[in-house]
Amino acid sequence: QVQLVESGGGLVQAGGSLRLSCAASGLTFRRYTMGWFRQVPGKEREFVTRIEWSGGTSYADSVKGRFTISRDNAKNTVYLQMSSLKPEDTAVYYCAARRWDSMKYDYWGQGTQVTVSS
Repeated sequence: QVQLVESGGGLVQAGGSLRLSCAASGLTFRRYTMGWFRQVPGKEREFVTRIEWSGGTSYADSVKGRFTISRDNAKNTVYLQMSSLKPEDTAVYYCAARRWDSMKYDYWGQGTQVTVSS
């Protein structure tokens, strides 16, 4: 079955950096668009960024210029490099996958906590 496993979360001071990883298995990774979402307790899950199966990227305005998404199809892994972190970036970060021809994310990871202290 499909599994998405995030890693790399943790506690960091404001202005610092973290790199999240999401290792995928059970799917043809190169045919999937991969996304990162985040959620704060009591709020809806929000889109952060995605990288298309073709390599195109899209970012939420709140993270543009600070976050970078990338993928390594040989390792079935997608990365999220986060820099200039702010306390408002504190959230559980989720990795998600959708087929190249779909608009719906069918698979989700379990999430990894990112906490940015001021």
